[in-house]
Amino acid sequence: MQINALLKQLGFSEKEISVYLSLVNLGPASVRTIAQKAQVNRGTTYDILKSLKERALVSYFHQDKHQYFLAENPDKLKNFITEKIKGLNQSKEELDLALPELKSIYNQAEQKPVVKYYEGAKGIKTILEDVLDVMSESDKKEYYVYSASDVRKHLYQDFPNFAKERIKRKISCKVIAVGSGGQLWGMDERRWNSKTEGSPTYMILYDKKLALISLNKEQAPMGMIISDQGIWQTNKMIFEYIWQTLK
Repeated sequence: MQINALLKQLGFSEKEISVYLSLVNLGPASVRTIAQKAQVNRGTTYDILKSLKERALVSYFHQDKHQYFLAENPDKLKNFITEKIKGLNQSKEELDLALPELKSIYNQAEQKPVVKYYEGAKGIKTILEDVLDVMSESDKKEYYVYSASDVRKHLYQDFPNFAKERIKRKISCKVIAVGSGGQLWGMDERRWNSKTEGSPTYMILYDKKLALISLNKEQAPMGMIISDQGIWQTNKMIFEYIWQTLK
């Protein structure tokens, strides 16, 4: 792995990397010299050096009334990582203590209807990922679908393995196909509404959420997720009624 990429993984900014590596190459140097080599303005360079000093990666000394900085042995990076891990572990412990209160606040907010909008193939992938994540945590791992033939071919552009992932997570679904086509993948049932040519909207009902996916004027997919128990429950009742009539 390149040094720049490694330092970036450790949380260094581009300018911090430039200043730090310049100092490693220069040895003891003044702020002006470091700034020139790093191609970072002098004020920013000085602030970065102070930050690196706080991380024990840089030290300084005075000579002939001038201040010089020098990089510590690169082995100090190991200590930096160790301290960072300690800090993350402490943050995790503090988060565990705060989670009950956060969840309580979240659950209160969850009682209000929430609508989120998504665009393009990546947005639809986000919707599909939410379906899998939510249903993986649900007691009843089954969701309902109104499958629209016009939308179906655009649905899995960025998530072609959706059905395999659904089966892997042991999630089942019931599908009412509006329009021709469609196929069974496993752990799913499909019934056709042959009286209707097609539908402009693909709908997914999953554990207190309703996802609506359609196409814009440019035939690009767009969608929304409505999080509301009442809306979900009403649509679920309608789906179950229609499902029974299609036997």
